[in-house]
Amino acid sequence: MKRQFEEALFQASLPDLQRIPKSDLHSHAGRGGSIDYIRQWAQAPIEPPNRPFDSLGDMQAWFEANIKAHFRGVQGYLKRIEASFAQAGKDCIEVLALGFGLDEIGALGGTKAFIATINELQRRYAPNTAFFPELALGRESRIEDILSELDEVMSYSWFKSIDICNNEFAQPIRNFKPAYRLAKSAGLRLKAHVGEFGTADDVREAVEELELHEVHHGIAAAKSVPVMHWLADHGIRLNVCPTSNVMLRVADGYANHPIRKLFDHGVPVTVNTDDLLIFNQSVSQEYLNLFQSGLMSADELDSIRETGLRYSMC
Repeated sequence: MKRQFEEALFQASLPDLQRIPKSDLHSHAGRGGSIDYIRQWAQAPIEPPNRPFDSLGDMQAWFEANIKAHFRGVQGYLKRIEASFAQAGKDCIEVLALGFGLDEIGALGGTKAFIATINELQRRYAPNTAFFPELALGRESRIEDILSELDEVMSYSWFKSIDICNNEFAQPIRNFKPAYRLAKSAGLRLKAHVGEFGTADDVREAVEELELHEVHHGIAAAKSVPVMHWLADHGIRLNVCPTSNVMLRVADGYANHPIRKLFDHGVPVTVNTDDLLIFNQSVSQEYLNLFQSGLMSADELDSIRETGLRYSMC
């Protein structure tokens, strides 16, 4: 596939890129579909954002007004999940990690019903995709509330990884150690959103405190050579989302994206979508953006693609 992938980049052929196996290891389930897919169902003139966001709050406000306003209730939620799996099928996503929150489980009637519903959607819309469901905890959540639900959710052995998302300054990362000890004992892969808006030291602290296997975003690590060397030495992969970083003003653009520096220092990286329903760039488009900006060569991008396909839960 290497030759076909590189040729598709040189030809700027999105249809050809869409036929090549890829991974998406950082995607929020209710935001992982394409605007084109949901527009017809909503019967609304939904358009992608026309400017970068000033903050996560600004981004959320856009999402509420332009997406969730048309997808209320359980039916609307399930349509957005359907769109996420349909996107995986369309873009030849062979390995998919989708994040789900505890509130989403409750909205579908509890863990057993939730699992059955999501499994059926995956079977119908992305049957050829290796699906790794991820439990996403809000950084603002009370740890006592999380722990009260965690044992029951994990008893089904369905989730394959755990994550902390939202405002990374809401509370110290170490507060989540009890939850991560439970997740580790259950055999989950340990991840967290960190270093998107914070510092390189925040990235290392999170990895050490929670014994992380991976970091979602983590691009602040590019500001510290020692931290990059440490991540590389420990094999900590960063699941990078270029358009998300540009649209949230933490990267100047594709041509100056920190993934270049991280890659050069030997940090394992992957290319992902984060919130496709907001940022409107598929995995294939993300690769094309990085190539056309001149930031990375076709050979380098193919090695990143292969890193994602080697995704393992061990």
